[in-house]
Amino acid sequence: MAPVALSFSEAGAGIPLVVIHGLFGNKRNWGMISRALADRYRILTVDLRNHGESPWDPEMTYPAMAEDVAAFIEKEVGGPAHVLGHSMGGKAAMVLALTQPDLIDKLIVADIPPAPRNSGLRAYIQAMRALDVGSMKRRSEAEDALEPAIPERSIRTFLAQNLTPADGGGLAWRLNLPVIDASMDAIEGFPEFDTDDAFPRPVLHLIGADSEHVLPHHHAEIDRLFPHSEIVEIPEAGHWLHAEQPKAFVAAVESFLGR
Repeated sequence: MAPVALSFSEAGAGIPLVVIHGLFGNKRNWGMISRALADRYRILTVDLRNHGESPWDPEMTYPAMAEDVAAFIEKEVGGPAHVLGHSMGGKAAMVLALTQPDLIDKLIVADIPPAPRNSGLRAYIQAMRALDVGSMKRRSEAEDALEPAIPERSIRTFLAQNLTPADGGGLAWRLNLPVIDASMDAIEGFPEFDTDDAFPRPVLHLIGADSEHVLPHHHAEIDRLFPHSEIVEIPEAGHWLHAEQPKAFVAAVESFLGR
């Protein structure tokens, strides 16, 4: 399993903090958070494989994603870094912590447990794959076409951010939708680990108070694999807690990393 070279953006200077987006996301989604933290940290925000400007690859598993991030840290940082991952990116970060712990100093996991979960996102993929984006000129056309399957405008806008002008005209997805579609069992799952694999350093689990992704029955598994964890709720936030409550999110990150 050869790692792919991840596209990334960089801001600030100081202690390195690697930021990993979730499914259907990309490094640009984290611009506001990166700018807010860049006065204290060197922020390295990556595009995961099959997302954004990173290469496409037929394998879309958490061990593969973790290997990509490991190779990125070794190349761009040259030693351990703080790592922040949201949703799918949080799972990739946890797998990295459990398999190559020496590459992570402190870990921040945003609104995802180390456990399988039905995401409910397969319908989004089917709707996106059904669009003839090559005949479209504007993202708004795709947003309108997605409305019957995805009524929530904010979600349609988020998904349409993955459209880019195609070389031959029209639009194209910056997502490898066929591979993502075929990999949803792995993406919704989580690898099994022994207690001996537990990550030995501090972990902050940030969860949205209104989200249902991290539930009380997940806490035992968090404690088993990440015994030096703390769980902090962000009030009035759902799964997209960094976008819904950015000030509270940044404050929690700075408080944790500053100790």
